[in-house]
Amino acid sequence: MTRWLALHGLALTRSVQRLAHTPLGTVLSVLVVAIALVLPALGYVLADSVARLAQGLSGRPEISLFMAVGADKAQVAAVEKALRAEDAVAGLRFVAREDALKQLASGAGLGELAQTLGENPLPDAFIVTPRSDAPAEFERLSSAFRNLPGVAHVQLDTAWVQRLAAVVSLVHTAVGALAGLLGAALVIVTFNTIRLQILTQRHEIGVSLLLGATQQWVRRPFLWFGALQGALGGLTAWGLLLGILALMRGPATQLAESYGIPLELSGPDLLGVLALIGFAALLGWLGAALSVRRHLHAAGERGDG
Repeated sequence: MTRWLALHGLALTRSVQRLAHTPLGTVLSVLVVAIALVLPALGYVLADSVARLAQGLSGRPEISLFMAVGADKAQVAAVEKALRAEDAVAGLRFVAREDALKQLASGAGLGELAQTLGENPLPDAFIVTPRSDAPAEFERLSSAFRNLPGVAHVQLDTAWVQRLAAVVSLVHTAVGALAGLLGAALVIVTFNTIRLQILTQRHEIGVSLLLGATQQWVRRPFLWFGALQGALGGLTAWGLLLGILALMRGPATQLAESYGIPLELSGPDLLGVLALIGFAALLGWLGAALSVRRHLHAAGERGDG
């Protein structure tokens, strides 16, 4: 294990030296990786921000439970207790049938008509705000609420939630496709970078193989080079993303405030940053591995000749 770590440490050192030996080329390659990565990352951030903005414009979705007109106070209390015991419920509001009639009469200008009614036709109701806006969670809760004793009707406020979820899913799919295409481009860029390095060092590689160096020993620095170049590109992409969001934060905040909605454009959290850097390093390693597998043996043969 110690020998394995020492070999990889040596390969890592050689890779760092190669990166430092050509600073201009390293900077340009890192910028290419960063620009390719920042586009899908920005797309995901904006998609989530637009989803929050649309949610603020439409308000939190709710589920309305209408009790049977003949439900007594015991049934109403039992339903309220069951709703408060549900962990998925974030908010609960009870609307008594008398209050509902008063609101209807005052809001629609039907005060005279309400006075002519001999009996209040409106039922007691509960307005439930779920913790999750997922349409599947709404369906699960509505199915559970319909089985409560005394509940006559359950009405879902999910039409806009489903449309919003469809739009966000479409944007995420498009951004994912873009990320896949740009990721493939990064693999190709790293592939060609490593190919040029192998061709440049073909005589050194040939001599090393003649002196007994193994294929693994020769390929390790190239793999580390690709991974390091990708990781630096991912780190730079994070910095570019923060800079772009800082430029957009002012106009986006003004737009949100014009609708009376608090909105904050923020970059990915620590886990998201690590995922971005790790993904970039993986792409760099993959491009280097493909290039080494394709060109190393041929370069060694040319170096022997």
